[in-house]
Amino acid sequence: MVLLSATPAPRSHRPLASVPSPPESSPDELYSPGTLFSWPELQAMASDGVLRQLYQRGYLPPGTRSTPQLRARAAACTIPPAIRQRVVAGRMTAAWIYGCAREPDRLALLVDANRRISSLRSTRGCTFHEVRLGPFDVVSLGGLMVSSPLRTAVDIALHVEADHALPALAAILARPELDVRLRLLRLAVEATPRVPHKKAALEKLAALLPAPPDAPKTG
Repeated sequence: MVLLSATPAPRSHRPLASVPSPPESSPDELYSPGTLFSWPELQAMASDGVLRQLYQRGYLPPGTRSTPQLRARAAACTIPPAIRQRVVAGRMTAAWIYGCAREPDRLALLVDANRRISSLRSTRGCTFHEVRLGPFDVVSLGGLMVSSPLRTAVDIALHVEADHALPALAAILARPELDVRLRLLRLAVEATPRVPHKKAALEKLAALLPAPPDAPKTG
């Protein structure tokens, strides 16, 4: 088991159903399958209420608040260590990590165009997208590289269908800590080189503009 915590939980030798709750958790505590607990054991503890599932094979003690760092760590648990430093969580996966979308069925991973992507395609549970990444397009969260909030919003506007993109974009714009403004987002989309769906992306952003107040009645 990989325990991402400064205070490891002691192993219990009692029957699984009576495994005690872990000690008071630290803010960065995450449990995943390994030498201490197997995945079936973690699933059983989640069923008994001792842990709760965060994502896939990542579990938290009850009452632990999910954070971008913890969601990034949970996502990292599903990515083979051999490629973890070669990929960037992006699009709706990044939106989920930032708390602006529901958890993804498959991780959307970005691969810089300067890296080889062919050797990664056999990785299960992920979709890979070859892109060009600038120096300000990537941040590090919970041991995983994640597209920056602005780059995430640009990619969602360009590449995600409107029914999923609009709620995620609205949520990103509504979080001051992400520091993404609609005007800045529009300028970033307009500045992208010729790419498919650019016009559709601008139409999505136009749909996010506040509705104008009703015109005063005359007569």
